[in-house]
Amino acid sequence: MRVAVDPWDPGYGTPGAGGEPDDVSARVTLDLEVPADQWRPLPADREGWEPTQVLLVDGVRRVDARLWFGLDDDPVPQPGLAASHAAGVVRLDGSARVVAQRVERTLFTALGAARDLVTPLGTYRVAHAAGGDDDALRLALQQRMTSLEVAVADAARVDDDLLVVDGPLRGRTALPRAMGYVKAHHATYLDDARNAVVAALGPCERTPVFTIGTSWTRHAWYLRLPTSSTMPWAGIVRCEVADTLSRGEAVALAGVSCRVLPPLASLPHKDPRAPANLVPVGGLERTLRHRLGDAVKLHRAITVAAARVA
Repeated sequence: MRVAVDPWDPGYGTPGAGGEPDDVSARVTLDLEVPADQWRPLPADREGWEPTQVLLVDGVRRVDARLWFGLDDDPVPQPGLAASHAAGVVRLDGSARVVAQRVERTLFTALGAARDLVTPLGTYRVAHAAGGDDDALRLALQQRMTSLEVAVADAARVDDDLLVVDGPLRGRTALPRAMGYVKAHHATYLDDARNAVVAALGPCERTPVFTIGTSWTRHAWYLRLPTSSTMPWAGIVRCEVADTLSRGEAVALAGVSCRVLPPLASLPHKDPRAPANLVPVGGLERTLRHRLGDAVKLHRAITVAAARVA
């Protein structure tokens, strides 16, 4: 089997590939907490369940090289991705510290004959993707990183904690006391009247809890973090919890989010994604990206290793 490294810089994606998200068609149930016609900004609850610890989990990924695999009896090369990905956990219990972190290097391809790629800087373990197109390969990378996040989170958990996942909760809804934290809004789930409630939120206020059903179902609410901007959606984040939770459990976690998350908001002069990129998560991201290693050196190591494959 022959292996070749694509000279195109993987940081720019696939040549000719688009990057726009697909439209989302969602089924929304507005009256989980209050009737739809009674939606209004809800102030932060001052009382309720308090977690003994808050765990923030996040992951980072990077495509180190695009590869092409060729078999002697097949003239059509098959694509692959060599990627580094890492996940870690920050624990908040009066102070903030990283309590778990792991790095993996993986070779994603649909080719069944592919084998691990051993380089001077580490081994890229083969993970077979459902397809050979770029979307399938990157989906396999995302799923692998999600699994790594679940693994590091499980290892760090204690009784009566709260786990905040940076990003949608998809693939992690089975985790107990877990909340997804979504900073970017690629889809509009609410109608104009309810979006007006979101725009009217004050700092630390939230919307009522509602239910979103797409390819998966979850309970969600919008929360505004402290911000000096007057833009309608400035500082707005969406929180998600599993749809298997009862109404009371979901509402209780929504109340906790108003007390726990706003104090962690970042400042504009320190983070361009302020206030949504939480301060501990920003620090964790920097730590994990450093752990991924030097991209130029890894690309060179992959190229050398690929040239040695017979």
